[in-house]
Amino acid sequence: MAAQISKADFREAMARVCAPVNIITTDGTAGRGGFTATAMCSVSDEPPTLLVCMNGRSAQAAMFLANRRFCVNVLTHDHMHLAGKFAGAIRDMEARYSAARWQTLTSGTPALSDAIVNFDCEIEDVHVVGTHNVMIGRVIDVRHGSGGSALLYVDRNYTQPTRLGSFGG
Repeated sequence: MAAQISKADFREAMARVCAPVNIITTDGTAGRGGFTATAMCSVSDEPPTLLVCMNGRSAQAAMFLANRRFCVNVLTHDHMHLAGKFAGAIRDMEARYSAARWQTLTSGTPALSDAIVNFDCEIEDVHVVGTHNVMIGRVIDVRHGSGGSALLYVDRNYTQPTRLGSFGG
């Protein structure tokens, strides 16, 4: 059996993993919400499915689970200010949403108009793992947006990818 690592050691190690920054939104009978997340990835393309992890202690957790839908909005570097707002810099949800332009997708979720891509999802399953809800979303619609440079998060800071130049000769 492997030795247990501390929460602090794990968090420090994960801080070194570069990840794209997303705003996860929902709207429905339980209300409109949204949060910033880097814990999002593809699960399968048959059927198109992805997962998002959300802290189960979040004040919005019940809202997302009750609405049974969410939208993953992949951010550009120009959205850094918006990522901070949805990460909790602003508590008021209306103020968060008024800081950008949104449109409504098939499921009724708000989609950031100038995101790199929006994934409109219906929650198919939820697994509780430790402190987080792992929401499995079946993708029902995709909207391709801007071609801006992705907003990334690594070493507890926002950054953007750098171009490495072309290969070959």
